[in-house]
Amino acid sequence: MRPQPISAEHLLALARQVLDIEADALRALSTRLDAGFADAVQLILVCRGRVVVSGMGKSGHVGSKIAATLASTGTPAFFMHPGEASHGDLGMIAPDDVVLALSNSGESNEIVSIVPLIKRRGAKLIAMTGNPGSTMAREADVHLNAAVDKEACPLNLAPTASTTAALALGDALAVALLDARGFSADDFARTHPGGSLGRRLLVHVRDVMHAGDDLPKVGRDASLKAALFEMTQKGLGMTAVVEADGKVAGLFTDGDLRRALEHTIDLQQAKIADLMTRNPKTIRADELAVAAVEKMDTLKINGLLVVDTDHILVGALNMHDLLKAGVV
Repeated sequence: MRPQPISAEHLLALARQVLDIEADALRALSTRLDAGFADAVQLILVCRGRVVVSGMGKSGHVGSKIAATLASTGTPAFFMHPGEASHGDLGMIAPDDVVLALSNSGESNEIVSIVPLIKRRGAKLIAMTGNPGSTMAREADVHLNAAVDKEACPLNLAPTASTTAALALGDALAVALLDARGFSADDFARTHPGGSLGRRLLVHVRDVMHAGDDLPKVGRDASLKAALFEMTQKGLGMTAVVEADGKVAGLFTDGDLRRALEHTIDLQQAKIADLMTRNPKTIRADELAVAAVEKMDTLKINGLLVVDTDHILVGALNMHDLLKAGVV
């Protein structure tokens, strides 16, 4: 069929209608939640195996995402295609597992046909359907009602509001389980080691700071000339100034040099202690690198000295180091 010309106003109105229908479906789902949801969470919490998620068609796509969300938030889970289950994949299910099966009608042949086999293996069954009177709902240990009044599709045929409701209910399960397990940001980072999220949650200051021979530092009795040589050698645009016991006395940066040059000084005789910034901002090595980014942004500075609990210098870093590590 040939597409008909359509106005932008009509397209926007249709899009808003879809969003309103799906939003209404979620609000209705929220008010309908009952003790069955808590039962499902408890069943998964006491599960000594894994959560096996299954669904056919669009429900399968939603189920695959739910399995991925569960797995990344502390609940071991994987997706099993119900069509393949009858051809050997049923062996993936163990007696200690919980099966989460999705079907809007609750009568999907591919899933209904394997329900007796799931039970025979001793696994528990949670059914998420839009039909509380369906075969799957009746046979399940726990039923989650994800029914919607209507689909957002103008024909009321294409799964739209129903898949949104199922997806949101799966997210609710994952978050409830995350909270019940005390799953932390560090735990989340360990399941997301790749990409910017993992870097922000896993990289610490000690991982990116300059230390040892790469750490620019001079004593407080050093000359300006010696400090400039140290800055040039180490290439950080700054140098720490330390006391004899290694504690931080100050910081000298390119900015301090520019400010010093605005006054008449003897570059050959000047002492760094007279030109440094006293009580510079510092950070601990065990803090997250993202905390260093936030501190630099707040203070409008480009570098930080790293100290231990006794305020002894252990490292230094600048914004370039954080950019290079992918934290910013």
